Amino acid sequence: MERAIDAFGLVLVPALPLAMMLAWCVPGWRCRIECWTPWAALPALLLALSGAQGVSVRLDAMLFGTVLALDDVSRVFLAFTALLWLGAGFYSRGTLAGDERASAFRLLWLATMAGNFGLILARDLASFYASFALMSFAAYGLVIHDRSRAALHAGRVYLAMAVIGEGLIIAGLLLAAGASTAPQAPLLADLPAAIAASASRDLTIACLIAGFGIKAGLPLLHMWLPLAHPVAPVPASAVLSGAMIKAGLLGWLNTLPLGLLALPQWGGALITVGFVAAFGAAAIGIHQRKPKTVLAYSSISQMGLITVGVGAGLHQPALWPALAPAIALYALHHGLAKGALFLGVGIAPALAGLQGGRRRALWLALALPGLALSGPMVSGAAAKISLKSALAAGIVTPSWWQHLPLVLSLAAVGTTALIARYLWLLAHSLREGAAHQPDDHPHPAPVAAQWLGWGLVLGASVGGLILLPWVPVPAGFPPDPAYLPDLLWPVLLGGVLAVWAARRLRVWPLPAGDVLVPLLGLLRALAEQGRRIGCQAAEVAAHLKRQCTPAREAGAEAIAPPPANPLELALRRHAALLFALLAAGGLVLIVALSGAAR
Repeated sequence: MERAIDAFGLVLVPALPLAMMLAWCVPGWRCRIECWTPWAALPALLLALSGAQGVSVRLDAMLFGTVLALDDVSRVFLAFTALLWLGAGFYSRGTLAGDERASAFRLLWLATMAGNFGLILARDLASFYASFALMSFAAYGLVIHDRSRAALHAGRVYLAMAVIGEGLIIAGLLLAAGASTAPQAPLLADLPAAIAASASRDLTIACLIAGFGIKAGLPLLHMWLPLAHPVAPVPASAVLSGAMIKAGLLGWLNTLPLGLLALPQWGGALITVGFVAAFGAAAIGIHQRKPKTVLAYSSISQMGLITVGVGAGLHQPALWPALAPAIALYALHHGLAKGALFLGVGIAPALAGLQGGRRRALWLALALPGLALSGPMVSGAAAKISLKSALAAGIVTPSWWQHLPLVLSLAAVGTTALIARYLWLLAHSLREGAAHQPDDHPHPAPVAAQWLGWGLVLGASVGGLILLPWVPVPAGFPPDPAYLPDLLWPVLLGGVLAVWAARRLRVWPLPAGDVLVPLLGLLRALAEQGRRIGCQAAEVAAHLKRQCTPAREAGAEAIAPPPANPLELALRRHAALLFALLAAGGLVLIVALSGAAR
């Protein structure tokens, strides 16, 4: 009976948001559906918390045979994803009050949620890709919600990157499916072995890494993130950064041949790219001027560290049994912490009306998820210790491998600097707002729904989910006190550097989107140059036409025949009749001559 309930829950999790979308289309039901929109994530959370391990269901009538299942990795992803959608959904009830586009936002919210839940539970290729595409394209409407010029620009970039990513993903999935034993209806579990044995292995891996890497924010594929996050509504930014970019990571975990064979070239490339993202995004993020943009670069940096773990699994397959739970735990830790930080942007205006201890307590609450990202809090300590322990598992590795834990600790210095920049920008925005607003028009205070959503995600990020038995916490946690210096020195060093930089350094004018800005400038310059060449060619053609036209007119006048007389005009008009009469006369003459000859 319990397994039947869990199987029903597997179907209900993605189906409920889709059913609510259909009900939204009925005008009389729309208001009620909008009121219940945040609760659409509740079945997913209940399934993650209490669903039976290994439960699955097959729906032969859907697509090519839809298969949904709940395993160790998908349970972790479903838990933090559902918590984010639930908390951000409650939060949106406060931010969308009085918004004329709130109804459309909620419809797209449900579509994006359904795709996000579907891709986590899907075990067949068709359902996974359909859910991934639904999530990607429905989220475009969340990005451009306010229809500002910046939002539309970010939406165009996001949509272009999404289309490129979907093309690469479907190419990689089709190549992998073609190499599997059941190419017409392959399961995701069959793809890693099929890719490992495929003749087009490297091409398939390249497509999948790049396609899913666009969603995960790999360097040079990350441009949409720092553009989309600042312009999207706060709850949309929270799920974009906390949940949706993890879809790219989940795509890697489901399809790449991790733990099956050693691919040192691909593994080394991903480790290098991951560290470039971790340090490069931190270096660019500390020069941003908007809190949400700083958090976007922080997401790129943290996803870079997770990419290092995936690259390590490709490089050393013997480490994958230890790396897989460490990566899942890191994804949970980052998703909840980053969601709480984004939702905190809308909570910060409440500081303007607080004094004394209550003000300091709220500042501490806003900073706690950032401290978790840096390492000292429960979830951050568990995630970082788990990843470092997996990398130092004691097998034979290259000589440079022993330095990876130290480089991960150095990346935490950049994380601390980014969080310090985020908190400073929050305080700066409050000071600027107080200077420009009269005393009788204070900052708009967050409503109860915003407090509820933020508090739910904050409590889970600080340590709530770590207490659950199925979360892959490293053995021996809480850590031995010997770990404390390794957890604290990056935070202390990052804090010192942040204070020194705030006093000594000026912010560089680095735009959000970084490499996209010169790239678009180059494309605009090429387009302008092409337009000029086209205009010059048109001018030359017009000049030649003007020169040739008088000559043709003069020549036409020189060879024009004299005017025809009336007889000639009559002959031209009846030329066909005359030709018929002449032909008939000739025929009569031939017959007469032949008769006379007889």
